[in-house]
Amino acid sequence: MAILTKDEILKEINAGRIVIDPFDAASVGPASVDFHLGNTFRVFRRSTQAFDVGEDVNFDEITKVIEVEDSISLLPGESIHGITTESLKLPDDLCGWIQGRSTLARLGLLVHITANFIHPGMEGKQVLEMTNAGPIALNIKVGIPICQIIFEETKGQATYTGKFSKQDKP
Repeated sequence: MAILTKDEILKEINAGRIVIDPFDAASVGPASVDFHLGNTFRVFRRSTQAFDVGEDVNFDEITKVIEVEDSISLLPGESIHGITTESLKLPDDLCGWIQGRSTLARLGLLVHITANFIHPGMEGKQVLEMTNAGPIALNIKVGIPICQIIFEETKGQATYTGKFSKQDKP
């Protein structure tokens, strides 16, 4: 198992094994690809009542989907779900990792809370669990390079077919 470098990422893309749509070769770094922030977000509804957490949790009950034109404000301690502009399709022998960008991390912006793993065979846009861990409100512009995807070979083959396969909204 190894992390793919730029040359290997480009080989996989050119062979059609990794599909990124839309794709811009300028987004490929030394060992990752930058993905950009879309304009659709899932925000939490304000409530004073506790929400019961369990295996069959339905986040639709406590959130709503909104679209913005230019940017979204994220207050200190606030979390929202964003989504990438790019859609990603992986073969059954590659997985991926969503990582934040250091430029944004220095502002206190976390782009994933805990769910940063992209299963082999996954297809769809990537949902981002964004949190402002800093002390000031952040106005986050739609279209910025928001995260980077790191690709890794797997030992064996598998394909994700769960409920978040082919997602296109947060």
